[in-house]
Amino acid sequence: MYGSILSKFTPDSLPFNLELLPQPAYLVGGAVRDALLERSRDYLDLDFILPAEAVNVARKIAKYHQAGFVLLDEQRQIARVVFADATVDIAQQEGDSVEADLHRRDFTINAIAYNIHTQEIIDPLQGGADLEKGVLRMISPANLEDDPLRLMRGYRQAAQLGFTIEAETHSTIRALASHLEKVAAERIRVELGYMLANPQGTPWLIKAYEDGLLKSSFEYATSQSCAIVAEVDKVALQLTEDFPTLKGILQKNIRDTVKTTWLGIAKLACLVNSKPEIAEAELEKLTYSKAEIQSVTTALRTFPKLDAQLSLREQYFLFREAGSVFPTTAILATAYGNVVRDMSEDKPLITYASLLSRYLTPDDPVAHPTQLLSGTHIISSLNIPSSPLIGKLLTEIAVAQVEGKISTSYEAIEFARNFIQENG
Repeated sequence: MYGSILSKFTPDSLPFNLELLPQPAYLVGGAVRDALLERSRDYLDLDFILPAEAVNVARKIAKYHQAGFVLLDEQRQIARVVFADATVDIAQQEGDSVEADLHRRDFTINAIAYNIHTQEIIDPLQGGADLEKGVLRMISPANLEDDPLRLMRGYRQAAQLGFTIEAETHSTIRALASHLEKVAAERIRVELGYMLANPQGTPWLIKAYEDGLLKSSFEYATSQSCAIVAEVDKVALQLTEDFPTLKGILQKNIRDTVKTTWLGIAKLACLVNSKPEIAEAELEKLTYSKAEIQSVTTALRTFPKLDAQLSLREQYFLFREAGSVFPTTAILATAYGNVVRDMSEDKPLITYASLLSRYLTPDDPVAHPTQLLSGTHIISSLNIPSSPLIGKLLTEIAVAQVEGKISTSYEAIEFARNFIQENG
């Protein structure tokens, strides 16, 4: 298996001049693991350890290539060089040898080093054997306890790689679960991100709940919450078969600068308190962004309002309130209904397909109505002052439009005139 790495990290494949790295220099961590598994990466994320002068070497590389430089930890001598298509972290070796450094890591599969100059593999803990078996095995309980985030990372990596967690390791993680309370919320949030965004992460997210790893993050989560999370994946798969364009929407990040996907928002909404104001406080504590918090709370407010029998007026207000969160709202409502409905009654599954179809049709007059006229137009045409009445008129005009009562700006003005007369 080690042969695969020799062709992966040639001088030409690196984002910097290899001669800038002193000898010895060891590539470690995820890049080595993924190369051995022949997993490709769109973006290179490389971690090197050096016996000495790590920060100075990183500075030299950044200066030579005019790349970005970030000092991550001056005391432990860790720095980052940022290229357009790669990130290179360079850290000082912990201990007297590379073997000693590897013994301080989390799992055996992440404790393999590759001497970039000599093409030598250093694998003192038989991580290569565990890679072949598809097993995540701890190096020691003390290593996990030293940084409890490694507990959650184990579940995330098992999900990403499709691995199992070795029995003793799994037992140790469960025993140490309470130590996650010591970990900064933003670090936990990063590990949760993958499990929320991808269907293969869901079983491990549920295991994390069952094993007590989510207790410090989601105090209101229950076994039913987890059942709804699992149902979200099933509903999303079903609906994307019926509506192919929905797949791209669910996999898309909610903002360019926010990595959480719309599918992730649906699952996140299952784990927090169902009351939006309490959920907001939970998510703030976990350092989620305003965009993520607003998306989750909007989904929580709107999904109970979904009903296949909504009038056009009610549909209009629902679409307006939900906005871009609507696909998440529809999936959440369907998943919630499927899990909590009375299974003794042979009720058909409700997917709100007609509402979803409206939302996914760009020119649908109810989900995406075009504005017939502006407030300024109303003021000038009816010779009335600016006031809150203008906003109410615009809303009623929009509702009349989706109900098919008016279709032109002239009809909209006449509708407004009659509305004012009828309502004083």
